[in-house]
Amino acid sequence: MKDRVILHCDLNNFYASAECISHEEWKNVPLAVCGDPEMRHGVVLAKNEIAKKLGVRTGDVIWEAKLKAPDLVVVPPHFDLYTAYSRQMFELYTGYTDMVEPFGADECWLDVTGSQTLFGDGKTIADKIRAHVKKESGLTCSVGVSFNKVFAKLGSDLKKPDATTVIDRNNFKRLIWGLNADEMLMIGRRTYAELLKLNIVTIGDLARADDATLKSRFGINGLKMKAYALGEDKEPVREAVKHRDIKSIGHGMTTIRDIETDEDARDLIFFLSEKVAARMRKSGVRGSLVSVGMRDSKLFSIVRQRVLPMPTYSSDEIAECAFKLFTDNWNGAPMRTVTVSVTKLEKYDEPRQLSFLSDSERNDKLEKLDETIDKLNAKYGHVVHRASLVGKDFLYDKTDEEDFLPFQR
Repeated sequence: MKDRVILHCDLNNFYASAECISHEEWKNVPLAVCGDPEMRHGVVLAKNEIAKKLGVRTGDVIWEAKLKAPDLVVVPPHFDLYTAYSRQMFELYTGYTDMVEPFGADECWLDVTGSQTLFGDGKTIADKIRAHVKKESGLTCSVGVSFNKVFAKLGSDLKKPDATTVIDRNNFKRLIWGLNADEMLMIGRRTYAELLKLNIVTIGDLARADDATLKSRFGINGLKMKAYALGEDKEPVREAVKHRDIKSIGHGMTTIRDIETDEDARDLIFFLSEKVAARMRKSGVRGSLVSVGMRDSKLFSIVRQRVLPMPTYSSDEIAECAFKLFTDNWNGAPMRTVTVSVTKLEKYDEPRQLSFLSDSERNDKLEKLDETIDKLNAKYGHVVHRASLVGKDFLYDKTDEEDFLPFQR
């Protein structure tokens, strides 16, 4: 059986590049797209190639970035602009294959196995796409070409900007086994720290690691990581018209000032829960597992969860459970970031198993109340708000557009 041909297209310095294309005067100066310092989001979200060469890095605080590049132009993010470019590129990719799977705003996988008779082999298609992207938008992209998704993504990271890298069965050990293991999908900072304790530093080390040791430390995910390192990823690229089922819906916030009282914590959690519940209703789902993520001013983080008596999309039901989780696990330290999320989702029109321990009549009334508020806000423009939230000086009303950020994953 012949190998698949998978591309991973990664738009270079996406946010910063979009800003420079839109403003001729910024094309030849160091530029960074940064969050709002007033909202405690004053870090570099993206930088152009000139700023990158001066040492500016994503995640730098603005003052750190300006020490490296004194002439740095700092601009706020414009999500409508990035969304427009992202959609344009998605449409461009679908001209080469219907198997296109987005991975954030600036990255997509393409399965071009069946497109080779029309457009040439994988590298030829990648080069055509790079030229097409540049001509249509002025953006550049790096493309990895491989026989699976994991290696294709590694390929797009190996050469930047505006490059094609082919990783095949003959060269993958030479090209990627020497890379640190955290360069690979699925391996974050904490997982890599655990791998280092096992003296697993590189992707090659992971490929050669003992199965029993990996399974003992990481469970089935340990074996999956090793399979990835060996090139055994068989995950399909999903068609453009098909989407994953929603697994969870959440909303988090880094508050403008730390949360230090029960009253402020309650208001914040009810605010977040309303956002989550509204998205659930919009998606036509109910959920039964509530999770609360907490990060204090020293950046210590925990996540706690609890099962609801019955699935719901009521903001009050979610908020009350989330607040109980918060208070049961809060040690009083100033809290910087809080996230509320709901999982174990099911379609709202599916039959529900009622519980003798729950007040289903109360839940139904609360859901109907929320639905009425949705209709009023849709018709008149968010005119109904919780009174306790009026005038709160710690809330930062993150929009849905900001959840489009590629670095959110």
